[in-house]
Amino acid sequence: MPSRVCVIIPTVRNSDELGISLDGLANQTYEDMEVVVVGPGDDKGRLEAESRGFRYIDDKGASNRADACNVAIEETESDLVFFTDDDVIVPGDWVERLERWFDRHDVAGVGGPNFAPVEESTYWQKAIDVAFCNKFLTAGTNYGKKAMGELEEVEQLPGVNSAYRREVLVEVGSFDSGAIGAEDVMMDNRIRMAGYRLWSDGSAIMWHRRRGVKRVRKQIRNYGFVRKLASSRYPGLWGLSHSIVSSFPILVTMSAVSFIWGCFNGGLAWPEFWDISTESVPMGVERAMVHQFPTLVAVFNIIAWIGAVLGPSPSKSATTVFLSPIISFILLWDYGVGINRARVALTIGSSSSQIDDRERT
Repeated sequence: MPSRVCVIIPTVRNSDELGISLDGLANQTYEDMEVVVVGPGDDKGRLEAESRGFRYIDDKGASNRADACNVAIEETESDLVFFTDDDVIVPGDWVERLERWFDRHDVAGVGGPNFAPVEESTYWQKAIDVAFCNKFLTAGTNYGKKAMGELEEVEQLPGVNSAYRREVLVEVGSFDSGAIGAEDVMMDNRIRMAGYRLWSDGSAIMWHRRRGVKRVRKQIRNYGFVRKLASSRYPGLWGLSHSIVSSFPILVTMSAVSFIWGCFNGGLAWPEFWDISTESVPMGVERAMVHQFPTLVAVFNIIAWIGAVLGPSPSKSATTVFLSPIISFILLWDYGVGINRARVALTIGSSSSQIDDRERT
């Protein structure tokens, strides 16, 4: 008889961190479950899984997370399907906290927030976590979104911390075949379009390691890129916030260029720069262009600091909050760049404008 819960972990060449994730799953308070790792047949993750008594499934040459997860879904039979990644630290009651909600018939899927593990993160990784969880400036992520009550209805679940009824996954066709990104966003959209509801439990936390700034920048650029591509297939995925973020690099560039132009045309008016009374120096266009830049920088920092303080990240400290505007700026810039790259690719009909890899080698 199949277990009620199956936890699926896709993995590729990350056996060391996978072992830590599996140790957490081996010590769950919930017992009626199986753990399945899916990855390349010759991956070292097989040894990590099988040495702990867990099942390892060959991903049949899958070139992306979506297809690997679909293989695992097809080869398992549990009532409930949980997903997480191979770079997490799993709390002992994670499965129990999510499984309990499926007694409610209106719960098709449920997830929770994910935060950087405080004790194992550098200051910059903590600052990244604080920026990810910023209440106002999230750059397209919902990593730190916490339910206001026990359960809050949401539009999408984080792929690293989510659980679904198998019958719902089967009905909507699971993940989009070949999806090279935004696979969880697209599937959640189809689930909601089918009339089902998704929820978030703020207490069901997953500890998810953040990468360094360089890797996070690449990750966020890809998020922006694939979000735009996904919205071309599913228009409902595009919202006002994405339009605003996509304009961020353009507005920043315009502001910087205007500042430089104003400086070269007498707008600096040094040493009367800080005198904005206009009595000593008139506030012409040149001065206005010079003053708008530091004013916008100050406003951005204030919003970022307030958003960081109000955000739920457990990595908040004086240092990480102070650093967070730098990270927030970088993330917003990169997410916007990714969106605009996708716009160009879609406009010119580039092969990179595919949301799936069906025609890729």
